Amino acid sequence: MKSFAIPAFVFFFIFLFSISVAAQERSITRLSLEDVILMARQRSPEALIASHRYRSSYWQYRYFKADYNPQVNLSGAPVSFTNAYTYVETPEGGLYAPYYQLSSHLGLSVDQKIGLTGGNISLSSSLRSLIYFDSEEVEYISSPIGITLNQPLFGYNSFKWERRIEPMKFKEARQNYLEQMENVAINATNYFFDLLLSQINVKIQQTNLANNDTLYQIARGRYKMGTIAENEVLNMELNYLNSSAQLENALLDLEMKMFTLKSFLRIKADAEIVLIPPVMIPDVVVDVTKALDYAAVNRADAIAFDRRLLEANSQLDQAKKEGRFDVNLSVTYGLNNQSTIFNQVYTDPREQQALYLGVQIPILDWGKARGKINMAESQQELVKTSIEQERIDFDQEVFLKVMQFNMQKNQIKIAAKSDTVAERRYDFTKQRY
Repeated sequence: MKSFAIPAFVFFFIFLFSISVAAQERSITRLSLEDVILMARQRSPEALIASHRYRSSYWQYRYFKADYNPQVNLSGAPVSFTNAYTYVETPEGGLYAPYYQLSSHLGLSVDQKIGLTGGNISLSSSLRSLIYFDSEEVEYISSPIGITLNQPLFGYNSFKWERRIEPMKFKEARQNYLEQMENVAINATNYFFDLLLSQINVKIQQTNLANNDTLYQIARGRYKMGTIAENEVLNMELNYLNSSAQLENALLDLEMKMFTLKSFLRIKADAEIVLIPPVMIPDVVVDVTKALDYAAVNRADAIAFDRRLLEANSQLDQAKKEGRFDVNLSVTYGLNNQSTIFNQVYTDPREQQALYLGVQIPILDWGKARGKINMAESQQELVKTSIEQERIDFDQEVFLKVMQFNMQKNQIKIAAKSDTVAERRYDFTKQRY
């Protein structure tokens, strides 16, 4: 008996523990509308996608901002070896001679874009060493400081347009993120009430089935008593059968709506959800004029209208200036020195100056430049026309949404009155039988 008591006790304990765990796993989750919206914003796939899109736009904007900060670069070639025959000029004439050289190079530069003019300026410093094996000499070449300015005089200034367009893109992305999160809340609300209505519909169909069954049984009794015709009994039976079919459809619809909400909130499929209906309905009336004003400022579409116009203007400016007369100016000033002794390579450096003026004049392009301008002008007009129509549609959409929202309060009153009338009608029908 003692050898059997311990295993039996252990088995009983494990059995109770498994029942407790199973009960916890099948615990009921009660969710209000606010709970569903909060969970949707935290874990729904739509919210996560919106968050990652905004994050990508944020880092793209950070990249743009960083591109206009000074860029510091360190470059070099620690070892560069050359072994070749090189043509050498001599007083007696030219000849080919063996050339053995080992060199190394190190340079530091700071580059800065000039957004106002579209050019760039750079500050540099470098040191180079050369070892000639044939003469066993070492030569050092230094450039302690060098300043270079590159400036297109009549070209397309992409920097100027980027500084206007990129901030608008980021603002548009931020408003898009806010709108997408509000859409997540709207979808969560729709799924919440879809499931809530489905649950209520199941209860209604269960009540209808029970009521039609009662009426059918009463009708059969009255038919046996001869107080009603067979046709009325058949009608009651048909109502009962229809109620059975409607209950099955309601149960199937409930499973579908439950699956949709669980999938949206990323809740386990075996979890049981009970929704808590809202008790208070806020008494809110939206003013159309204020809604239009807020939409014009906050909607991403409104920002996109201005951004698209700027992009069209930028493309037209680019078409007018590229492929035309252009002048590029490059100015360099610096100090350099050369010595076979490292300690003297930075002593008494000499000035270094350079000026480069490049000119590009297209003579014959067979109408390419003119055609590119015409296409850009046509695209600009197309964008303007499209935006004008989209602004009209935008205002109309906001107006209709406000009207639909303001109608909801009256629709709820009508639905409540209809429910009362339906109950009275049912009571009257039941009393007839």
